[in-house]
Amino acid sequence: MTDESTVRVGVVGLGGIARHHADRLSETGAELVGGMDVDAEARESFAETYGVETYSDAARLYERADAVLITTPNRFHEEYAVGALEAGLDVLLEKPLAHSVESAERIADATAAADGFLMAGFNNRFAPPIEVLHSRIQRGELGDVRHVEANYVRRRGIPGRGSWFTSEAVAGGGALIDIGVHAVDLALYVLGFPEVIEVSGVTRAEFGGREEYSYLDMWGEDDGPEAFDVEDSATAFVRLGDGRTISLEAAWAVNRPPTQEFFVRGTDGGALFDKADGELSLFEAGVDGAPHFADTTVRTREGDAHRAEQETFLAAVREGSPPDRNTVTQALTVQRVLDAIYRSDERGEAVSLSD
Repeated sequence: MTDESTVRVGVVGLGGIARHHADRLSETGAELVGGMDVDAEARESFAETYGVETYSDAARLYERADAVLITTPNRFHEEYAVGALEAGLDVLLEKPLAHSVESAERIADATAAADGFLMAGFNNRFAPPIEVLHSRIQRGELGDVRHVEANYVRRRGIPGRGSWFTSEAVAGGGALIDIGVHAVDLALYVLGFPEVIEVSGVTRAEFGGREEYSYLDMWGEDDGPEAFDVEDSATAFVRLGDGRTISLEAAWAVNRPPTQEFFVRGTDGGALFDKADGELSLFEAGVDGAPHFADTTVRTREGDAHRAEQETFLAAVREGSPPDRNTVTQALTVQRVLDAIYRSDERGEAVSLSD
């Protein structure tokens, strides 16, 4: 395709995230040509809202599209992503890559064999404060970045018990694979995706199985504890090449204040990115003039990370070449870390990934 071409985009999986993407497509100069879902009500609602054809068969949608956005539950990522790649389309696949590491590896293999490309949907990388932080790290302004404390913790935020999010068979896990995946990805991203050596982790199911689960609001209907068979929190420590490390806290529910803070520690400076409010702070110390500390608040223009992600994807579709960010290789590394945390919990010991 040329830079002037209008990209025809289809959407697979017509839930809330699909609408989030569809609302932004017109802003990026693409044409929404249709949607696909196995649920008839979802198809009818999407068609009514966006005035496009909807299908129960993905192959029919693929015939009309240049590219697809896949927003299905995790277990179905492989089916639709591989189908789209085999149809010659480019794919933007919402995180995580899949519900299991084996499925993720098959998606990576299909991408390597395809004429099109697959971009992983980790939109938080496109937040303006993260763009600033990543640029400063790349320029060496923080020195040698050695450790990231990655937190994505809700006080009470379990999705509706009975939704696919709380089903191990469909989601592949709970809080870790739902929101912890964002924390793992951002940590690896700012560190430059070094080699992962070893992972030690613990997962817990302490709240979702309670008859009396105290919450103020819940996304979706609550079918009760019998519809919950995943973890609601995870703690992990990841050892990387060259002695770099990541500590992780991810939780849907826990008895502490919520936080989405990412602390980045370098030899010449540090940073705090608070995903909840989009604020970025930088921390330095010096001896010039007199010993001192310097704390800087970085302000950026407001930016829509999902739209920026889409723009990068669509530019790559027009150019006919994969983007150099949010790659399948990076997404597979994230998936392997998640898998190692689950395996470490099962075994009660650290898991090596260096072999």
